[in-house]
Amino acid sequence: MRRLDKGAPLRAAMKAAGLDIPRLAAKTKDVDPTGEGLSRAMVGFIVGSGKTAREECSDRAAELIAAALNRELDALFAATVFTLTESTSTRRSKTEGQRKQELPEQLMDQKELARFLRKSLSWIDKQIQDWARDHEDDWPGLIYVGRSRRFDPHAVLAGLQRQRTAA
Repeated sequence: MRRLDKGAPLRAAMKAAGLDIPRLAAKTKDVDPTGEGLSRAMVGFIVGSGKTAREECSDRAAELIAAALNRELDALFAATVFTLTESTSTRRSKTEGQRKQELPEQLMDQKELARFLRKSLSWIDKQIQDWARDHEDDWPGLIYVGRSRRFDPHAVLAGLQRQRTAA
């Protein structure tokens, strides 16, 4: 829930009820069916006007404050509606029509590969060490150019795919 007008209606209702932050927090415990209520700090964040004030709070907190002030919820708070344009899933979805990320043709250095795979540099080092220990070979796609390591992204992804299917 989002408080209306930067909390001005909340503070006006508190003043009309003769409540300060500690008394309002105690009153939220009285109206809460679980008996927990809200802490003084939480109430202060929600009704405050300073730089620590919060514009949004949980539905439960808004309901408890409105009940404690004996006011309608919509007189003090507005429902917050979020419309997400992208999935928040941590897994990559396999939807039809989704454009496949193009693999770069050039060899990548370790930083570029880490960014491309969305992994850390230490993860790549560990994979190389584990692969060398298990296979007595270089990690797929690893190419030494002088003293620096370069990676063929096609070979790296193919090697990771084989590694996943083997596990």
